[in-house]
Amino acid sequence: MTPQIEELNERLQVLHRHTQDTPIYNPVFQLGLELSRDLEGGRKSLKDIDGLVSALECEGLKARAQKLDRMLAPIDADRNLTPFAVREGDDFESFAQRWANPMIHVVFTAHPTFLLTPVQSQAVAKAASSGDVNSDTACVAPHERTQITLDSEHDAAMQAISRAQAARDRAVRAIYRSAKSNWPGEWKSLRPTPVRFASWVGYDMDGRTDIGWNTSIRYRLAEKSERLAGYAATLAGIAPDLSARLVNAGEFAGRMAALFGKDMSDPAALSHAANSLTANHPDRLTSLAPIISELEDRAGAESDEDTAIELLTAAAAMRADGLGMGWVHFRVNSSQLQNAIRRRVDPESKLDIASQAALNAIRSGLEAIEPLDANFAALAIESSTAIRQFIAMQQILRHVDADAPIRMLIAECEQPQTVLAALYFARLFGVEDRIDVSPLFETETALEHGGRFLDALLAEDAFRDYAKKRGRIAIQTGFSDAGRFVGQIPAALSIERLQGRLAEAMEANGLTDVAALIFNTHGESMGRGAHPVSMKDRLEWPLSPWARRRFARRNIRLEPEVSFQGGDGYLWFGTAELALATLANIASNPPREADPDAPTDMFYRRTDLSLDFYRAIRRVQHMHLVSDTYSRAITAFGLGLLNDTGSRRSRRQSDLNADRKMSLRQIRAIPHNAILQQLGYPVNVIAGFGTAAETNREEIANLLTESERGKQMLRLLRSADALASIKTVAAYGELFNSAYWASRPYRGTEEHLTDACLTLAEYLTKDDRAGVFRRLASRLRVDALHLHRLLDATPGSRDGWGTPIPDREEKRRSIGLLQSLRLALLQHMFLRIVQVPVFSRSNDISREDVMEMVFTLRIEDALAQLRRAFPTNFPSIDDYAIDEPSDYPDGGDRGYERIRRDYIEPIEQAYALVLRISTAIANEFGAHG
Repeated sequence: MTPQIEELNERLQVLHRHTQDTPIYNPVFQLGLELSRDLEGGRKSLKDIDGLVSALECEGLKARAQKLDRMLAPIDADRNLTPFAVREGDDFESFAQRWANPMIHVVFTAHPTFLLTPVQSQAVAKAASSGDVNSDTACVAPHERTQITLDSEHDAAMQAISRAQAARDRAVRAIYRSAKSNWPGEWKSLRPTPVRFASWVGYDMDGRTDIGWNTSIRYRLAEKSERLAGYAATLAGIAPDLSARLVNAGEFAGRMAALFGKDMSDPAALSHAANSLTANHPDRLTSLAPIISELEDRAGAESDEDTAIELLTAAAAMRADGLGMGWVHFRVNSSQLQNAIRRRVDPESKLDIASQAALNAIRSGLEAIEPLDANFAALAIESSTAIRQFIAMQQILRHVDADAPIRMLIAECEQPQTVLAALYFARLFGVEDRIDVSPLFETETALEHGGRFLDALLAEDAFRDYAKKRGRIAIQTGFSDAGRFVGQIPAALSIERLQGRLAEAMEANGLTDVAALIFNTHGESMGRGAHPVSMKDRLEWPLSPWARRRFARRNIRLEPEVSFQGGDGYLWFGTAELALATLANIASNPPREADPDAPTDMFYRRTDLSLDFYRAIRRVQHMHLVSDTYSRAITAFGLGLLNDTGSRRSRRQSDLNADRKMSLRQIRAIPHNAILQQLGYPVNVIAGFGTAAETNREEIANLLTESERGKQMLRLLRSADALASIKTVAAYGELFNSAYWASRPYRGTEEHLTDACLTLAEYLTKDDRAGVFRRLASRLRVDALHLHRLLDATPGSRDGWGTPIPDREEKRRSIGLLQSLRLALLQHMFLRIVQVPVFSRSNDISREDVMEMVFTLRIEDALAQLRRAFPTNFPSIDDYAIDEPSDYPDGGDRGYERIRRDYIEPIEQAYALVLRISTAIANEFGAHG
C-alpha cells in the first residue's frame, strides 16, 4: 500500500470518528469533497487520481486472489488427489459405485461476468495457484479493457473446460491407482465418471438475437475438432493407430466448422457445407462407442499397469465428454415454445396456453405425432426460434455426435403445457430419447407455484413415459432473478422447498427409479447465490442437506449440477492447480450425498418460527422491489457505473426520457446486483433479516444458532454486512442535492466554481434523486438496526456461527476510499459539463439533455453530442488550389480545441477512472454482479 493511500485511509478514519458527535455526518462524502477541492483547486490532477486508483486496483486484484486461495486451500496437487482415493471401510463394489456416476455436473455459461481482462484473470489465477496472494503478483496486469465478443467468451469457456478436463484426468488416474493398490484383480473393471462438464456458450437463445443456428453448429463442430485433437494427443504414445484415426476425424470436423462459419444466407454456401458434413466420408465420426470399447479391451490385456491406466483414463474422458468439449445446453424462452406450439395445435390462436383445453390439445398432438426428418435447408428457412433449436439438435445428433445427450433449458417456465410443448417437438423431430427437457424456476410465480407445477407435470402420462425412457427428470433453479425479486435468502429457501417437492412428486408418481437432475444456476456473488465463506457452504447453499435427504430417503439418485458463470466463474479453473483444487473440494463435500438417518435440522422442525421468518424477510424484499424509491435509486445512474462485462446486452435500448423512468424490469439480474455493490449495500442479501425477527427476536436468535442452515444464513449475512455501508448509499444522493452545490462556494473558498455550482444548484432544484437516496438510506438504516439487535441477541461467539471476512476493516477502508475517489470524479464531471458553452439543439438534443446524460453517466452519448457541437477537425483552406486570396477563416472558431481540452477530455478521462474504480470495488466484493 502506497504512502498516499495510507494517508487517505488515516484521514477517512479520522472523519469516521466524527459520526460519534454528529450521527448524520458522512465521512465518505466528506473525503470525496476534500478530494474534489484538491482536484478543482489544482492541488491534485487526474493523473494523481489515476495513481491512487492504480494502487487500489492492485488491492482489489489481490483480494480476488486471496478469496480463491482461502476457498480452495490447500492448492497442493498431492493433497488434492486424496479425496479420490479409497476410503476406510470401502469394498470394491461401494468404491466403484461412488465413481460410476458424476458427483456433480459443471456447466460453463456465458453470463456477462467477464469483469477482469484476460491478462488480469491470468495474473489473479497464477497468484492464487502459487499461494503468493499478499504480494503484488496479481497486479502486473494492465487495466486496459478488451472488447468482449461471443467468440471470445466461447474461447474462454473452452480453455476453462480444457483445464477442468485435465484435472479430471488426474482424478481418474488417482481413482485407478488407489483401486489397483486395494483390489489388484478387479481394478480394471472400474468405469469412473467423477464429474461431467457442459456449456451453453453459443447455444443460449434466451434474450439473444445475435446467435444464429449456424453459430451453434459451427461451435459444436469446432468443439468436436478440439476434443478429438486432445484425445489423439493422449493416445499418441500408447495407441498410435487410434490416435491417427482421431486426428483425421478432428481435422475433418475442423474443416466442417470453417464451412459453417461462412455466410449461411447464401444458398450455395449452405448447400456446400451441409452436403460436405452429411456425405459419407472415411473421417466422419459420429460415435466413440467402438473406440471406447477398444480402449477398454486393450487395457484389460495390457500387462503394463501404467499404460493400462492411461488407456482407461482416455476411455473415461470419452465416456464423459463424447465428441465435444462436454455436453451442450440449448436454451429458449417459454414464450418462444408457446408461440411454436400454437402453430401445430392451435393455428387460429383461440386457446389460452395455460388452459385445460390447450393441455388437452397438446396431449392429443403428442399421441398423433409422426416423426419428421429435416435437413439443413429446413433449418435455414425455419422462422421459429424454438423449432430451429430442435432441428439443430436433430442435425447435431445425426451428423456430429450421436452419443452425448443435449439439454433443452426452458427459461421462465411456469406451466406444464410448456414442457409438454418441448416434448412435442422433441418427438416430432425424433430426438425425444436424446434430449433432457428442463424447466427453469426463478420467477416469483414459478417459485410460488412450482410445487403444483411439478405435481401436474409428473402426473402426465406422456411425461412419465419420457422420464422413464431418459432415466432422469431434469429441472433448473435460478438464483439470479429469484434473488432480485424475492431476496437471496428467501430465494434459497423457496428453491430448497421446490427441490423437496420434486422428491415428493417423483415418489407419488412412481418415478423413484429415475434420477433427479437439479441444475442450480447461481453466480459468483452473494447476491446471486454464491456463499462466500467456504466451499462447503457454497455447495450446500443451493442444494442443502435437508433437500438432499428428501431424495435419499426415497432412494432417488440425485444428479447435482452447478454453473460457473462467465469470466468470474472460470477463475476457479484458471490454472491446472486451481482446477484440481476445485474438483478436490467438491469431492470432499459431494453434493449428491446425504445421510438419510440424520436428525432433522432445527430450522425445519420449528416451522412455526422459520416459516414466518421467511415470509417476513420476503415481505421486506418485496417492499423494496415495488418501491419507486428503491427503483429510482438503483437506476439513478442508469448502468453507467458498470463496465461492459459480456457480449449480451444488459438492458433494452431506450431514449433519454425513458432513462429517467427506468424500471428494474428493464435491467437484468447481474447488472442489478452489480449496481448494489457499486452503491455500497447488497440490499437483496441483507434487507429484511433483522426486521423479520423484531417481534420474536430471542427465539429467532436461538433458532438460528441451533440450526446448521441458520448458521449458514448468519455467515452469509455477516459477509455481506462486513462490506456494506449505508453512508455510501446516502453519499450518492448528495451529488444531486441542490443545497450542497449552492453552499459549496458560499464561504468564498472556491470562487472560481461559483457560477458552475450555481448552475448545478438551479438545475437540481427540480431533481428527485437527493430525496430518493435519503429515503432509501433511512429505510436501510432502520432495518440494519434491527439486524444488529438480532446479532447482539444471538447466543455464543459470533466467530463460532459466522466466520468473518478476513481483513474486514482493511477491505472496508479500501472500498470507502474508492467510493470517495469516485464521488470526487463524479463532481469533477458535473462541474465540467455545466461549464461547457451553450450550443444549439441538434436532433432534438439540447444542452440540458447532454447534462442529464452526464448525470446518468451516459458518457459516450454525451461526448458524441459535445464533439458534434464543438468539432476540432476542419477541412483546411490550404487543401484547395484557389488563386483568389481570402482573409477568412480568421481562426475565431479554433477555440473549440480549448473546449475539448478543458471540458470534453477531462470528462472522458474522469469517467474512465470511474469505471476502473467499479472494477476495484467489485473485486473487493469478490465478483461482478
